[in-house]
Amino acid sequence: MQAVRIYEYGGPEKLTFEEDVPDPVLGNDSVLIETAATSVNPIDWKVRSGARQKDFPLRLPAILGIDVSGVVRAVGGNVRTFKPGDRVLAMANATYAGLVAVDGSVLAHLPDGCDLVDSAAIPLVAMTGDQLVRLVAGARRGRSIIVTGALGSVGRAAVHTAKKLGLHVIAAVRAAQLGAASALGVETLAIDDRAAIARFAMVDAVADTVGGETAAALFAKVKDGGSFGYASVLPEGIAAKYPAVTVTRVYARPDASKIREFADDVRDGKFVLPVSRRMALRDAPEAHALAQSGGAGKIVLVTGR
Repeated sequence: MQAVRIYEYGGPEKLTFEEDVPDPVLGNDSVLIETAATSVNPIDWKVRSGARQKDFPLRLPAILGIDVSGVVRAVGGNVRTFKPGDRVLAMANATYAGLVAVDGSVLAHLPDGCDLVDSAAIPLVAMTGDQLVRLVAGARRGRSIIVTGALGSVGRAAVHTAKKLGLHVIAAVRAAQLGAASALGVETLAIDDRAAIARFAMVDAVADTVGGETAAALFAKVKDGGSFGYASVLPEGIAAKYPAVTVTRVYARPDASKIREFADDVRDGKFVLPVSRRMALRDAPEAHALAQSGGAGKIVLVTGR
């Protein structure tokens, strides 16, 4: 099969497109997917570079990638809910490839009306945003929550979940993005305006997708007993300065039913996840360079299908 592999940690040039990588093995509980597309996520280049080697060690050579959309080619003997020809979507492993073996328990049917290629953008960002909000805010309607990076893919997912839960949502974006953020149908806050932050009311929770000094500036806005959840990196020692705030890092977990729910909402126009570029799988090095430089938006990598 075709796949993109890395043989050593490093820059985007370490991604190697190959035509004759061995096919994945189909287990009794797994489903073999003929990949339509995968997508590029920040964790991909952090793993590739070696920056996250401690958390996500690789056995080299390795295939990167977490998102996959495609069509079922074969199913294991214990699988009853999927059949060849089904359109599917999942969080998985080693998805920069023409074929991906996925445990049937984490696989979701892709509803009619969803684009097979662009749907590859959904799984990881949707699960990260969804689980981030649920962790810090629970299901208590009316609680206030700031979502940083609300126009990013994870941020959009977080805002979507927060609105569905009945939370009072504040989209924290740069001042230049306030107009675009207002289209999300929530209150907005300029995260690069320290005076605006200082004037802003205290909130019950923060769902942070940005990290760094942006995150640090918002700790002081969380009520005692409130929660701060993050999916990026916080400045060292910042959490210790706010002992009355519960601080938790989120690592997204597969959830087939939630992935399907997000896909349904995309189909129905209730959730919009912009895809900025479609690029060929063989162009993964260029895609990584673009994504890592910032401002490139969400990129999907399309296989030969």
